[in-house]
Amino acid sequence: MKHKIEAVILDWAGTAVDYGCFAPVQAFIEIFKSWGLNPTMEEIRKPMGMLKRDHIKTVLSMETVGAQFKELYGRDFTEYDIDQMNRQFEKNLLGILHNFTDPKPHVLETLEALRKKNIKIGSTTGYTDEMMAIVTSGAKTNGYEPDAWFSPNSVKNMGRPYPYMIFKNMEALQISSVRSVIKAGDTVSDILEGKNAGVITVGVLEGSSEIGLLESEYHNLSKEEQIERKKKAEARYREAGADYVIEDIRGILELLI
Repeated sequence: MKHKIEAVILDWAGTAVDYGCFAPVQAFIEIFKSWGLNPTMEEIRKPMGMLKRDHIKTVLSMETVGAQFKELYGRDFTEYDIDQMNRQFEKNLLGILHNFTDPKPHVLETLEALRKKNIKIGSTTGYTDEMMAIVTSGAKTNGYEPDAWFSPNSVKNMGRPYPYMIFKNMEALQISSVRSVIKAGDTVSDILEGKNAGVITVGVLEGSSEIGLLESEYHNLSKEEQIERKKKAEARYREAGADYVIEDIRGILELLI
């Protein structure tokens, strides 16, 4: 099915920049390790796309990680612990973000094609404004600049899965209806955000956090392994309610009238 679209709203890390969404993953691994915790990569990536403080709380709330914390510290984690970890996380991430602002393959040419159709480009993120200052600057230098972007800071920290960042984009871009908006992202949180906003939701496979591989690692897989990874990621998107799942960002163009 094809749609008459006024705006495409993209996520950042893992969707538009940072193939595989590795900047936050690296910072999360470091912070949990420093607290003596060892969540699996699957556990670290599962809440990806949320406001980072909410992400930390979600991982700590997982049964195995919560049990690790209680065994180490003799108590359950508190909001104070989350705040402490979040401050350390933000410091770590701010120190490395400038290395993760390269646009993913096909992003620049796809945006050019969208703009030729008079489609506006919005964006939402799990990063804070302070983090986005680094990301947007680096991405602009590398040729990527959406027409609007909003972080959870702009909506009283009510980030994904809440829909409010999408609504802020729609207001700024003067979009007439949720039915004419595509939200594309590389995490379940992106899909839930889009579903809650009532827009068309699209999961992106290649270079996504859901697959979680560097570009070189992905291309070193056999075709069979690539297909298996993509099937698993697609299943997670579909379970979250994704309207469409595409190979890479170019697939958005196939959804347009």
